[in-house]
Amino acid sequence: MRHIPRTAAVNFGRGLRALTAAAIATGLLAAAACGGDSGGPSSSSGGGEVTLRFTWWGGDTRTKLTQQAIDAFQKDHPNIKIKGEFGEWSGYWDKLATKVAANDAPDIIQMDEKYLREYADRGALQDLKKSEGLDTGKFEEDTLKAGEFDGGLYGLNAGINSFAIVANPALFKAAGVAMPDDTTWTWDDYTRIAAELTTKLNGKASGSGAPGTNEAALNLWARQHGESLWTADGKVGVSQEQVTAFYQQVLKLRDAKAIPSAEAISQDMNAALDQSAMATGKLAMSWMWSNQLNAMTKAAGTELKLLRVPSVEGKASANGSYYKGSMFWSISSRSKHQKEAAEFVNYLANSTAAGNILLAERGVPPNTEIRAAVTPKLQPADAASAKFIQDIGKELGDPSPAPPVGGGQVEKIIQRYTTEVLFGRQAPDAAAKAFLDEVNGELK
Repeated sequence: MRHIPRTAAVNFGRGLRALTAAAIATGLLAAAACGGDSGGPSSSSGGGEVTLRFTWWGGDTRTKLTQQAIDAFQKDHPNIKIKGEFGEWSGYWDKLATKVAANDAPDIIQMDEKYLREYADRGALQDLKKSEGLDTGKFEEDTLKAGEFDGGLYGLNAGINSFAIVANPALFKAAGVAMPDDTTWTWDDYTRIAAELTTKLNGKASGSGAPGTNEAALNLWARQHGESLWTADGKVGVSQEQVTAFYQQVLKLRDAKAIPSAEAISQDMNAALDQSAMATGKLAMSWMWSNQLNAMTKAAGTELKLLRVPSVEGKASANGSYYKGSMFWSISSRSKHQKEAAEFVNYLANSTAAGNILLAERGVPPNTEIRAAVTPKLQPADAASAKFIQDIGKELGDPSPAPPVGGGQVEKIIQRYTTEVLFGRQAPDAAAKAFLDEVNGELK
């Protein structure tokens, strides 16, 4: 989930609109007519063997653990075969969009919040509330809401996370800087501490990475000011005034030398996780989703610590944070084996056997019973992530609305304008207007 490529042949938001009308008519629009709202077709196996295609993105560790879960499921369900289709994030959405438009969608899809409404609104996803045998009774209500809209459930939360700051305690110690009280720190505190780290580390590392390399920090900034990046009815909810203020804050960090150079930040936006500035010890703090802590810790080779994001008021309860689905399980509305697909998703979500294999690799389990069962078995970094999620629970606001159709492009767009601001090629107000104009232009 680290980055989206700068150029892509096809993506669901823009590229799918460029596909031929015939492809759309026979692909996504056909999906809407084939059971997305009616509960979908039931199994046509007649009791015989069924093969389900299951697609996900992720690295080697995720693929290895997912295959172990598949093997365990197949052992208990010998009539259902699961064929895995996996790859890196960078090419995943191009391939998925092409397959869906060509009427060749996998049965089970690992889905991201950025594209959930995009696919669901075009009838490509099954309403899971109508899926036979799928139990959500052990899910906390807020974790279910993340995959709900327009009265349907189109993605079942596969893991809980929250946007956070990750800190390298060893670099804090080397700089002689105390770890902040993340329950009370403000944006001014964050800027001051990051600048102090840069100075005292004397060129070995910068104090922090820059907010604005994805849209999450902007969304939290907006929520701290009574707005939101998206509205519940599928529109842009952040004002030009607040996008401008956000970019002014980014410039404060730059001018205080709290963050690296514009060149370094631009390069880091598209770096693989293990080559990122945080992983290679060039940052004392960075911005990331909490479920990435274990992978980042392994890449960095040192203990890392999650911190709450700073707030305007200096109150953790006012920092705009919320529980986000790290990713979702979705079922294609075109699957010919809806019952078996739901059975597999139910296994991933509610089986202790699957939980003991997957642990917190996709985030803290949203099923409370599975969470309790696996927590003692977690790696130290995953245990720390789970504790962080537990600790912040009472401070959080309502889940942020899912991006509207076309909203999946926002990360790429904000990266471009953040770069323009950092290099001094656009002033914050001009970048804010251009950012909003372009984002609005993507929406349908």
